Amino acid sequence: MDNIEFLSSVPIFSDLNSDTLQKISELGIVKSYNKNSVILSEEEDGSALFVIISGKVKVCRTSKDDSSKEVILSILNQSDFFGEMALLDGLNRSASVIALEDSKLFIIQRNDFLDLLHEFPDVSIALLQELTQRLRGSSMKIKALSLKDAEGKVATVLLQLADDVGRIKHGVVEIEKLPFQHELANMAGTSRETISRTLHSFAKKGLVELEGSRLRIISYEKFKELFN
Repeated sequence: MDNIEFLSSVPIFSDLNSDTLQKISELGIVKSYNKNSVILSEEEDGSALFVIISGKVKVCRTSKDDSSKEVILSILNQSDFFGEMALLDGLNRSASVIALEDSKLFIIQRNDFLDLLHEFPDVSIALLQELTQRLRGSSMKIKALSLKDAEGKVATVLLQLADDVGRIKHGVVEIEKLPFQHELANMAGTSRETISRTLHSFAKKGLVELEGSRLRIISYEKFKELFN
């Protein structure tokens, strides 16, 4: 896949013609990151927009009092982008981004991206739509994690992963590489033991199937009805 074909799959660029995509491809650079590499650090200056060509990353925050305590905000994969908030407001990064597997990213510097927004209003509108969707999703997750019991919290995280990285076929959603249990615990704001107990409870009820690092939600719509 060349850069133009790849950029056409990115939501904020998908409505642009090939000539414009060619121009954008010439503005950026491609950079590779090994698994577990820190791509962005929380509080550093925001100077670029990152788009994932291949691989997978996690967006996370750590406690100022205990750097070992981590909260995973989201997991992003191919065609997702990050770094836009600091790019737009000029403030420091609000979270860290770490590669969960070997990843290749397309990077556009801040000034070039801001010029792009001025020249192509459609990109600005698409960016606003994407940011609105993310804000709605974050609000729903905060509500769910603050009000629900352990099962509800774990289910909320599974539904988020299903939306972010899952593949749906005939009503079944497969998450090919489920995050480690301690990472799921960080996402759900609970313990590793609770994650293990709840996943096995879901499996006994026939709601999910577990096979190594692969998880299947047997009936995605039913699962959403039960826990949304």
